[in-house]
Amino acid sequence: MLIQLRYADAIARGEITLTFRRWKRPQVIAGNTYRTGAGRIVVDAVDVVDPQRITAADARRAGFASKAAVIAELRGSEDLPTYRIRFHPAEGEDPRSQLAADARLSPEDIAQIRTRLERLDRASSHGPWTIAVLRTIDGSPGVRAPDLARRFGRETQPFKLDVRKLKNLGLTISLKVGYRLSPRGEEYLRRIAH
Repeated sequence: MLIQLRYADAIARGEITLTFRRWKRPQVIAGNTYRTGAGRIVVDAVDVVDPQRITAADARRAGFASKAAVIAELRGSEDLPTYRIRFHPAEGEDPRSQLAADARLSPEDIAQIRTRLERLDRASSHGPWTIAVLRTIDGSPGVRAPDLARRFGRETQPFKLDVRKLKNLGLTISLKVGYRLSPRGEEYLRRIAH
């Protein structure tokens, strides 16, 4: 779920606990944890609401000054259902960070990572990419995603989605600009090179 970074501090403090979206169908499920630009959140409830029944209190809990400001910010066609998503910040460290920091790779870990990377390569519409992207990030830490994507002749957003898949495996770390390999990713490349 996309949440703008400008809300991160207010979400972390528990000041923003609602968001509104126009969707054909719900894109989040109550009880699940989601990674967003504003950090990890846990969705508490997802309800269809009439935009005209959004209250001033709802608007404040969503980080807006008024109901009119919330409605003006809604994207999508007005004939789509409007969802009110209630959430709170997730507690604890992101499990991906713990995984990324763990460079103690057993032979089973190596085999499991290899299998998952091969699966990503097979599912790709642009051919095998995982090892090439890992090696490029290793050799170019902190390089902007659009510049890295251009090296592969790819559009930025699909490229960033692919790098996120590597991050989910604990192999890369996002920086303020660009990426770097995690200790786990560095160790994996070192081990497969031998």
